[in-house]
Amino acid sequence: MTDHPLRNLSILVVEDEYFLAAELEEELWDACAIVVGPTPSVEQALELIEQTPSLDGAILDVNLGGETVFPVADRLAAKCIPFVFVTGYRERDALGLYADAPRVEKPFLRNAAADALGEIIGQK
Repeated sequence: MTDHPLRNLSILVVEDEYFLAAELEEELWDACAIVVGPTPSVEQALELIEQTPSLDGAILDVNLGGETVFPVADRLAAKCIPFVFVTGYRERDALGLYADAPRVEKPFLRNAAADALGEIIGQK
């Protein structure tokens, strides 16, 4: 996938399920992206955002062990960094202020999250 829109871009992965985090990481490698993380917590994700000034995008699991990822989404939005949610929630209302944000429902097909983020970044 040498022409993928995520090629050479730094992408943060925030996911608390080990196997899903590994799958997302592999998707991003397949797209030739630079993976930041993955990280399983809001606190660690916020630290990575501050430590990675060249961050280009993010894939965010909505529920991180009972804690919502919205503080991370808030920080990314403030920095104009695009992101997509991966979530098991079917109702958009569960995303609150981010009900219209791009999302990929779990379980999802391989490359769905990377492709969704690539589509957003390609529109910038």
